[in-house]
Amino acid sequence: MAQQADIIAYDGAATPVAHTLLAAGMNADASNSTATWVEAIAGLPQEAQVRYTQIKQRLKSGVVRVTCRAEVPVMESVSGVNSQGYTAAPKVAYVERIEAVGYFAPRSTETTRRLTEQLLINILQNVATSVAPVTAGQPATLVQKLIQVS
Repeated sequence: MAQQADIIAYDGAATPVAHTLLAAGMNADASNSTATWVEAIAGLPQEAQVRYTQIKQRLKSGVVRVTCRAEVPVMESVSGVNSQGYTAAPKVAYVERIEAVGYFAPRSTETTRRLTEQLLINILQNVATSVAPVTAGQPATLVQKLIQVS
């Protein structure tokens, strides 16, 4: 089984920022497993950290459902002080969340899963040229090989 390792990913900001997501643990039973990664920026509360989650579930039908989820909490802005000179700490205003969910039949193959994954990635990124499919990393291992980290 693949080992849960830290993930480094850049955002799409005008000046891209590298986000280092630390392996935050794994929960598993006979048919479900969830692995979580969390950014650890000093000075931000836990609920305000960027998160990535991978979920693998075996449905009653035998189909394997995999989910890759990214979450980016957005902090409210702090403005001014009140009459007592106190400014409350900012809170999370909302969380931006996006998921890619795959349903793979027991007869599916690594090749068909990889091609389907790459097709979705290319559509989401508006890639209209031939590119080599991504075959490395924690999400690719889950989606293509159906192997969850441990």
